[in-house]
Amino acid sequence: MNRQKNPQQPNKSNGNDVQKPPTVGWVIWAVIIGMLVLGLWMLYPTETDTATVSYSHLRQQVEAGNVEQIEITALEVSGTFASSVRVYEGQILEPGEQPPGDETAADIEPVSGFESTVPEAAQDDFLALLEQQGVEISASTPSEGFNFPILLLFGLPILLILGLIFFMSRAAGARGGGSEFMSFTKSKARLYDHTHPKITFSDVAGEDQAKGELMQVVDFLKNPKKFHEIGARLPRGVLLVGPPGTGKTLLARAVAGEAEVPFYSVSASEFVEMFVGVGAGRVRDLFDKAKKSAPAIVFIDELDAVGRQRFAGVGSGNDEREQTLNQVLVEMDGFEAHDEIIVMAATNRPDVLDPALLRPGRFDRQVALGLPDRRARVAILGIHLKRVPLGTDVDPDDIARSTPGFSGADLANLVNEAALIAARKNKKVVEQEEFREALDRIILGAERPLVLTDEDKRVIAFHEAGHAVVAHFTPGADPLRMVSIIPRGQSLGVTMQAPSEDRFNYTRTYLIGRLAILMGGRAAEQLVFNEMTTGAQNDLKEATRIARRMVGLWGMSERIGPYYLGLGEEHVFLGREMGQERSLSDELLSHAERASQELITEAVEVATEIVNRHRPGMEQLVQRLMEEETLSREQIIEILSFEEAVAEKAETAGAEAGAVAPAASARISGRI
Repeated sequence: MNRQKNPQQPNKSNGNDVQKPPTVGWVIWAVIIGMLVLGLWMLYPTETDTATVSYSHLRQQVEAGNVEQIEITALEVSGTFASSVRVYEGQILEPGEQPPGDETAADIEPVSGFESTVPEAAQDDFLALLEQQGVEISASTPSEGFNFPILLLFGLPILLILGLIFFMSRAAGARGGGSEFMSFTKSKARLYDHTHPKITFSDVAGEDQAKGELMQVVDFLKNPKKFHEIGARLPRGVLLVGPPGTGKTLLARAVAGEAEVPFYSVSASEFVEMFVGVGAGRVRDLFDKAKKSAPAIVFIDELDAVGRQRFAGVGSGNDEREQTLNQVLVEMDGFEAHDEIIVMAATNRPDVLDPALLRPGRFDRQVALGLPDRRARVAILGIHLKRVPLGTDVDPDDIARSTPGFSGADLANLVNEAALIAARKNKKVVEQEEFREALDRIILGAERPLVLTDEDKRVIAFHEAGHAVVAHFTPGADPLRMVSIIPRGQSLGVTMQAPSEDRFNYTRTYLIGRLAILMGGRAAEQLVFNEMTTGAQNDLKEATRIARRMVGLWGMSERIGPYYLGLGEEHVFLGREMGQERSLSDELLSHAERASQELITEAVEVATEIVNRHRPGMEQLVQRLMEEETLSREQIIEILSFEEAVAEKAETAGAEAGAVAPAASARISGRI
């Protein structure tokens, strides 16, 4: 099929394009380097057949008739001898004479030229002697002008700097940034025009609520007259807030694509430079360009890079960043009533922004973007799966169910990782198996080829089996997905759980059960080996974090009660926290730490009871892990369900003998 060329695009194949010869720049640099070499050569001349002699020795040679011609310049004289002589440190040696005390300089080559200095008081007498001996005399006047070699050496760095600035200016002009001499304050914003391939709301999945709010912005940019006639004024700024990877930048570009207006995109960090005032100049230039292209959208990514609260730390802070922020505030206040410009910005830390940015008239509307739920993940996967060939067994709903907490960027990475795995296997399609491998690689890390002893494998197997047993027999816990003793990433083994549904609210029962599952590995090691290992480090770290939040943030401790302590929070501004007066007493903090320890201690007791009660099933898990290294959900359920059935028969048989196992099970469930 014949494809017609776009008449607006330049034909790069013909020879009619007028281009500047690429050799001009090299010629300039060659001239500059040549001038440098010439100056050095003139300043430091090459070695010649000339020696410096003292005045007394020169006079002796004149009296002996060994001076053929001489040139006088003020007090300096130079000339040639009639017969070559040997000179050592200004002294003329007699034939056969050796330098005193210097055996290494015995062979000195004779020279025919000389240089010397005549004392001012002896000039008349020296001239008379020269005339008497019939020496050819010439004279020259010392130059009073500039020294050309010195001029080259000192002027060349200036020429180099000017040449560098010239070529930087030319390069900026070639990139479309103008050819001004000093264009540091020019904005680096990238312009995405609506005539290019555009992104619309159909390319964004899983954010229906956010798209609904932003449709008002699209309607305003498409039909501004409708809003102006009724006296309405849309928000000057729209702030997109959400975790990383949730599609804030993509959604902003979709707004520009739907409205079909120019889209200026810039990162906030590009405003800040070493020189104070450059960022403010770039902000002014960006808004000037947007006003000329109105209606338009100005998008500032990672706004917190310049929008952090002023005077929030120890000291005066970064003056350049604060001046840039001030200029942004001024520009957003300077819009005319009918300026059809929308400023959109994105950040994942709205809590650190300056309050002046969030007041009405600036970024007075915030659009929250959260992590997608299962239904939204299915829609996002549908977009990314279009670009890869899929096998018949690929189930997007199953993939979405296995990826709770994944953002849109994480899902895109998952699809790409699965495609890479399929390509390494020389497959033509991507199947469900590749998605499972990609998910394990992203969550757990790549497998590490460690050579472990059988004893180490056995300890790791009991540790992971302890996690699995407690997770399986804990009411309300997330279902198990796999157990493995293959080293991955930073861990020697892993027990993975996959929630059947997304959780947005956590109960105290669930969190206590989570603590017990984390302590299951330590409990199994203590029960079987009567010893502790370093394998529980990450478990202890995560359990301590959960326990402190339960006590300090969520009021789930009986010792402290429903009281907010702020423990477990991240301090955004360390300087401000250091400067504030502490509002909690030492006694209250001590009680809080003790309450956190009690929660973890209780979790260890619960985990110990469970692994002790279900030790036969744990032993079977360990045996299978030593053989196969990785067990799937179905295999785990098969082993533990069989063990549970055997235990129930034993309980029934021993009920009349006063077995206490059912009571122990009820006690465990009640504590969790």
